[in-house]
Amino acid sequence: MKKLINDPANVLADALNGVEAVHASTLVVSRDPDFVRRIDSPVAGKVALVSGGGSGHEPLHTGFVGPGMLDVSVTGAIFASPSANQIHDAAKSVATEAGVLFIVKNYTGDRLNFQMAADLLEASGIPTETVIVNDDVAVEDSTHTAGRRGTGGTVMVEKIAGAAAEAGKPLAEVAEIARSVNKDVASMGLALSSSTVPHIGTPNFDIGPDEVEIGIGIHGEPGRRRIKVQPAKELLAELADAVFDDLQLAEGDRIVALVNGLGGTPLIELYVMAGELADYCKARGVIIERSVVGSYVTALEMAGCTITLLRVNESLLNLWDAPVSTPALNWKASDRAASS
Repeated sequence: MKKLINDPANVLADALNGVEAVHASTLVVSRDPDFVRRIDSPVAGKVALVSGGGSGHEPLHTGFVGPGMLDVSVTGAIFASPSANQIHDAAKSVATEAGVLFIVKNYTGDRLNFQMAADLLEASGIPTETVIVNDDVAVEDSTHTAGRRGTGGTVMVEKIAGAAAEAGKPLAEVAEIARSVNKDVASMGLALSSSTVPHIGTPNFDIGPDEVEIGIGIHGEPGRRRIKVQPAKELLAELADAVFDDLQLAEGDRIVALVNGLGGTPLIELYVMAGELADYCKARGVIIERSVVGSYVTALEMAGCTITLLRVNESLLNLWDAPVSTPALNWKASDRAASS
């Protein structure tokens, strides 16, 4: 194992030191318990958005803390849920009278601990809503979750719900918007190699030099099947076919597309996949209104990618285009208008 780390047991603490050093003007890093919140929180009268989970998926979630997205990210150990008390303390640090929306990826530990934290907040008089993200179409069950896993769709939910909260919408409406995004978003991924958890020191799974895992999970959970390496065009079609079928996308539908790297894939390869996705959608008459290409939901240094497609109407597209200022997503409304 070769990694840019010190003690494998202290990777998260050392990484949070780096976050604090780089983003001290916009983020506050808490220790014991670990969480990262926007520096101006709590924001009076605004619904607070709380998300998080195991580390190792950066920039998810810490990279999405800031105006227009999350108020706080709760950081668990690598590939492990934060505790209920940790989540509660993080949420309480940003909560206002407008309430708290928890955005939770569909993994068993995350669901249990975020629900306990929500119950504690409710008992103290703070209204809460919880939205479960389960966009991964690859499998129905895995070793980490019951039902579909939460992956790249989480970015879509956090961005659009964040814009709604920033606009001053009430808790019930922000939650309903988040659920509508989850209903119309789907993801599918593939892996070319495994990742290695630092304190374990060996790859999460074995994969041959000429093999591709189709439908991989972001913790290395097995997918639908293994195939031999194929050209990018054919691999993209494997992913897109599954997502199109799940969303029942039809000619004339409008989408936001995310081509996401899993941590070990060069950007040039992600753009190859993005070009193939554009051709695939054009051939089927589906309109890509906005595209994002890069590593946003990773699995340490796993080589591979996921695609996430969100069906949008004008209202959702306007919320996607709304200003956002976070380490990983940052644009002004005028920037998005110019790109349309």
